[in-house]
Amino acid sequence: MQRKKTAAAKKASFPDGSRLRIGIVVSDYNADITHPMLAGAQDALASCGVKPNNIRTLHVPGGFEVPYGCLALLTEKKRYDALITLACVMKGETTHDVYIATAATQGIMDLSLRYGVPIAFGVLTTNTLAQAKARSTGKHNKGTEAAFTAIAMATLK
Repeated sequence: MQRKKTAAAKKASFPDGSRLRIGIVVSDYNADITHPMLAGAQDALASCGVKPNNIRTLHVPGGFEVPYGCLALLTEKKRYDALITLACVMKGETTHDVYIATAATQGIMDLSLRYGVPIAFGVLTTNTLAQAKARSTGKHNKGTEAAFTAIAMATLK
Protein backbone atom coordinates (compact mmCIF):
# COMPACT_ATOMS: atom_id res chain seq x y z
CA MET A 1 0.00 0.00 0.00
CA GLN A 2 1.37 3.40 -0.99
CA ARG A 3 1.23 6.14 1.64
CA LYS A 4 -0.01 9.63 0.87
CA LYS A 5 2.72 12.26 0.81
CA THR A 6 2.72 14.94 3.48
CA ALA A 7 2.63 18.60 2.43
CA ALA A 8 6.37 18.88 3.19
CA ALA A 9 7.16 15.79 1.12
CA LYS A 10 5.01 17.08 -1.74
CA LYS A 11 6.78 20.45 -1.62
CA ALA A 12 10.19 18.74 -1.74
CA SER A 13 9.21 16.98 -4.97
CA PHE A 14 8.33 20.24 -6.78
CA PRO A 15 10.79 22.46 -8.62
CA ASP A 16 11.73 25.95 -7.54
CA GLY A 17 8.88 28.35 -8.27
CA SER A 18 10.85 31.56 -7.81
CA ARG A 19 10.56 32.51 -11.47
CA LEU A 20 6.90 31.64 -11.88
CA ARG A 21 4.01 34.09 -12.27
CA ILE A 22 0.82 32.61 -10.85
CA GLY A 23 -2.74 33.92 -11.04
CA ILE A 24 -5.39 32.90 -8.52
CA VAL A 25 -9.13 33.25 -9.14
CA VAL A 26 -11.13 32.82 -5.95
CA SER A 27 -14.89 32.83 -5.48
CA ASP A 28 -16.16 34.92 -2.58
CA TYR A 29 -19.34 32.84 -2.38
CA ASN A 30 -18.90 30.47 0.57
CA ALA A 31 -15.97 32.64 1.70
CA ASP A 32 -15.73 30.69 4.96
CA ILE A 33 -14.57 27.81 2.73
CA THR A 34 -12.78 29.54 -0.15
CA HIS A 35 -10.74 32.04 1.85
CA PRO A 36 -8.98 29.34 3.91
CA MET A 37 -8.32 27.58 0.59
CA LEU A 38 -6.78 30.82 -0.67
CA ALA A 39 -4.56 31.03 2.42
CA GLY A 40 -3.46 27.43 1.83
CA ALA A 41 -2.64 28.17 -1.80
CA GLN A 42 -0.67 31.29 -0.87
CA ASP A 43 1.30 29.39 1.78
CA ALA A 44 2.09 26.58 -0.66
CA LEU A 45 3.26 29.03 -3.34
CA ALA A 46 5.46 30.84 -0.82
CA SER A 47 6.95 27.56 0.37
CA CYS A 48 7.97 26.81 -3.22
CA GLY A 49 9.63 30.20 -3.64
CA VAL A 50 6.99 32.01 -5.69
CA LYS A 51 7.53 35.70 -5.01
CA PRO A 52 4.55 37.67 -3.63
CA ASN A 53 4.93 40.20 -6.48
CA ASN A 54 4.48 37.34 -8.94
CA ILE A 55 1.11 36.28 -7.54
CA ARG A 56 -2.07 38.04 -8.65
CA THR A 57 -5.32 37.23 -6.86
CA LEU A 58 -8.65 38.07 -8.44
CA HIS A 59 -11.86 37.74 -6.42
CA VAL A 60 -15.11 36.89 -8.22
CA PRO A 61 -18.66 36.65 -6.80
CA GLY A 62 -19.24 32.90 -7.25
CA GLY A 63 -18.18 29.63 -8.85
CA PHE A 64 -20.00 30.37 -12.10
CA GLU A 65 -17.86 33.51 -12.55
CA VAL A 66 -14.52 31.72 -12.07
CA PRO A 67 -13.95 31.04 -15.79
CA TYR A 68 -14.53 34.72 -16.59
CA GLY A 69 -12.02 35.63 -13.89
CA CYS A 70 -9.54 33.28 -15.54
CA LEU A 71 -10.20 34.91 -18.90
CA ALA A 72 -9.55 38.34 -17.36
CA LEU A 73 -6.14 37.17 -16.14
CA LEU A 74 -5.29 35.33 -19.36
CA THR A 75 -5.92 38.46 -21.44
CA GLU A 76 -3.83 40.80 -19.28
CA LYS A 77 -0.54 42.03 -20.74
CA LYS A 78 1.34 40.08 -18.07
CA ARG A 79 1.69 36.40 -18.91
CA TYR A 80 1.00 33.80 -16.24
CA ASP A 81 2.75 30.44 -16.06
CA ALA A 82 -0.32 28.89 -14.40
CA LEU A 83 -3.62 29.81 -12.80
CA ILE A 84 -5.32 28.41 -9.72
CA THR A 85 -9.10 28.33 -9.34
CA LEU A 86 -10.74 28.20 -5.92
CA ALA A 87 -14.48 27.85 -5.37
CA CYS A 88 -17.01 25.79 -3.46
CA VAL A 89 -20.24 24.52 -4.97
CA MET A 90 -22.38 22.64 -2.47
CA LYS A 91 -25.41 20.49 -3.10
CA GLY A 92 -28.68 22.16 -2.26
CA GLU A 93 -32.35 21.28 -2.55
CA THR A 94 -32.27 21.45 -6.36
CA THR A 95 -29.80 20.44 -9.07
CA HIS A 96 -28.50 24.01 -9.36
CA ASP A 97 -25.10 22.87 -8.04
CA VAL A 98 -24.68 20.47 -10.95
CA TYR A 99 -25.22 23.22 -13.52
CA ILE A 100 -22.82 25.61 -11.78
CA ALA A 101 -20.10 22.99 -11.31
CA THR A 102 -20.43 21.70 -14.87
CA ALA A 103 -20.27 25.19 -16.39
CA ALA A 104 -17.27 26.17 -14.27
CA THR A 105 -15.43 22.94 -15.07
CA GLN A 106 -16.01 23.20 -18.81
CA GLY A 107 -15.13 26.89 -18.91
CA ILE A 108 -11.89 26.34 -17.01
CA MET A 109 -10.83 23.45 -19.25
CA ASP A 110 -11.70 25.33 -22.44
CA LEU A 111 -9.61 28.34 -21.36
CA SER A 112 -6.64 26.22 -20.35
CA LEU A 113 -6.56 24.50 -23.73
CA ARG A 114 -7.29 27.66 -25.75
CA TYR A 115 -4.59 29.77 -24.07
CA GLY A 116 -2.07 26.99 -23.43
CA VAL A 117 -1.83 27.88 -19.74
CA PRO A 118 -2.38 25.23 -17.08
CA ILE A 119 -5.27 25.99 -14.74
CA ALA A 120 -5.31 24.03 -11.50
CA PHE A 121 -8.82 22.96 -10.53
CA GLY A 122 -9.54 23.85 -6.91
CA VAL A 123 -13.32 23.86 -7.18
CA LEU A 124 -14.89 21.86 -4.38
CA THR A 125 -18.12 20.05 -5.22
CA THR A 126 -19.46 18.73 -1.94
CA ASN A 127 -22.70 17.37 -0.56
CA THR A 128 -22.44 19.09 2.81
CA LEU A 129 -20.86 22.02 4.61
CA ALA A 130 -18.94 19.57 6.81
CA GLN A 131 -17.33 18.01 3.71
CA ALA A 132 -16.41 21.46 2.42
CA LYS A 133 -14.84 22.49 5.74
CA ALA A 134 -12.84 19.28 5.87
CA ARG A 135 -11.40 20.02 2.42
CA SER A 136 -10.59 23.68 3.02
CA THR A 137 -8.32 23.57 6.05
CA GLY A 138 -5.39 21.71 7.55
CA LYS A 139 -3.61 18.89 5.79
CA HIS A 140 -6.54 18.26 3.43
CA ASN A 141 -6.72 21.86 2.15
CA LYS A 142 -7.52 21.61 -1.55
CA GLY A 143 -6.18 25.14 -2.09
CA THR A 144 -2.76 23.87 -1.05
CA GLU A 145 -3.07 20.92 -3.42
CA ALA A 146 -4.17 23.18 -6.29
CA ALA A 147 -1.10 25.40 -5.75
CA PHE A 148 1.27 22.43 -5.85
CA THR A 149 -0.49 21.24 -9.01
CA ALA A 150 -0.11 24.66 -10.62
CA ILE A 151 3.62 24.68 -9.93
CA ALA A 152 4.04 21.15 -11.29
CA MET A 153 2.11 21.97 -14.45
CA ALA A 154 3.86 25.32 -15.00
CA THR A 155 7.22 23.59 -15.07
CA LEU A 156 6.15 21.01 -17.65
CA LYS A 157 6.60 23.53 -20.47
